[in-house]
Amino acid sequence: MIEETTAIKLDYGTEGLPLNLNGLNATVLQPHYLDGLPDEHNSFIESVRHPYTSPPLREIISPSETLAIVIPDITRALPSDRILPWVFDELNGLSPDNVTIIVGTGAHRANTHDELCKMVGPEIVDKYPIVNHNARNLDSMLMAGRSPYGYDVFYASDYVQSDRRILMGFIEPHFMAGFSGGYKAVFPGIADINAIQSYHGFKNIAHQNSTWGVLENNPTQDHIRSAGGLLPVDFLINVTLNADRQITGYFCGDVMSAHQAGCTYSKKIAMIQVQEPFPIVVTTNSGYPLDLNLYQSVKGMSAAHSIIEKGGLMITAARCNDGFPNHGAFKDQILRWVSPDDAWTAISDPDFREADQWQTQKLLQIQKNCRIQLLSELDPDLVQKAHLTPIRDIRASIDAELERLGNPDTPIAIIPQGPLTIPYLI
Repeated sequence: MIEETTAIKLDYGTEGLPLNLNGLNATVLQPHYLDGLPDEHNSFIESVRHPYTSPPLREIISPSETLAIVIPDITRALPSDRILPWVFDELNGLSPDNVTIIVGTGAHRANTHDELCKMVGPEIVDKYPIVNHNARNLDSMLMAGRSPYGYDVFYASDYVQSDRRILMGFIEPHFMAGFSGGYKAVFPGIADINAIQSYHGFKNIAHQNSTWGVLENNPTQDHIRSAGGLLPVDFLINVTLNADRQITGYFCGDVMSAHQAGCTYSKKIAMIQVQEPFPIVVTTNSGYPLDLNLYQSVKGMSAAHSIIEKGGLMITAARCNDGFPNHGAFKDQILRWVSPDDAWTAISDPDFREADQWQTQKLLQIQKNCRIQLLSELDPDLVQKAHLTPIRDIRASIDAELERLGNPDTPIAIIPQGPLTIPYLI
């Protein structure tokens, strides 16, 4: 949805950030807003009892079987605290002793106890075993099989050993995989770091189809589906969300058919056609929890990148109160080299293989094309060393750029919800 307005509130942290657009030639790009479902619980029941090409959830798992449920980590906005109790209600009193909830951290850090309570609710934390996946601890994993793309895949041992498996997630356009959701819960969610690095290889990420909104012939999504299907998945619970974290749709049942339906729905809501690139684009990373760190905030930059002019100015508002973060190699990589060109030369070498290089690669692709200013809570000196320009006032930066260009009527795109809105050039 394209709007004309004189003021907007950017998604930033938990409070948001007001931006005065008065006097600017600004185009505001937002997803087509949908109200949340009038009764999320009843809609959930309807969806899991009449799923996509699958028996109803309540008929799949018997009381004597063990169950692994994979959920996203704190950097994802899925309302697990609302959905999980409804899942357990459908499972006819399956004993908590037979259930393991696995947090799909991928290559991210473990979630703290307080974060888990926010994610799933304190009652679930107290009642059910919860495992923070650690992609770097092979002792906590078992081999699931070998990807047809030539590498072994290990998953969290509780997942491999369980009789039944449920994946939870939410669907939105994704800057590498086309869309989130589906098998992405397990791959890379609960995979080993070597497999994660293999599918995030330089060539896969550089492929033109490894981008927003593309599923078919997307090498990144192909790796996800191939590895995710190495072990049977009994049921998928995916949702779409609006900006208020209200559920707008359920896509439950068989992984492939439910995920495909959800992606088709998501594309209609979240992707917006744009006629021409903009010299200035203001973006966010959709606020908390997505803008907790700079690593995740590359997604909001990538959303803006698709519609910015070569050499244009991108202004990003992302709180980054959790830092770069300090897990993995992302921080080290973006601070290591003296220029984006030097970094690009290094990571494009076929022998270069480090965790998080995929996110570094995406950031470098953007930096090679445009200038990036960042409003955040990061140390300004570190932001500069990351080849970004720290700022404190977005409107002041816009005005300065308009003065530099010598045209106060320069078109400006505003993407207040970051990667929840994916513009693309026609």
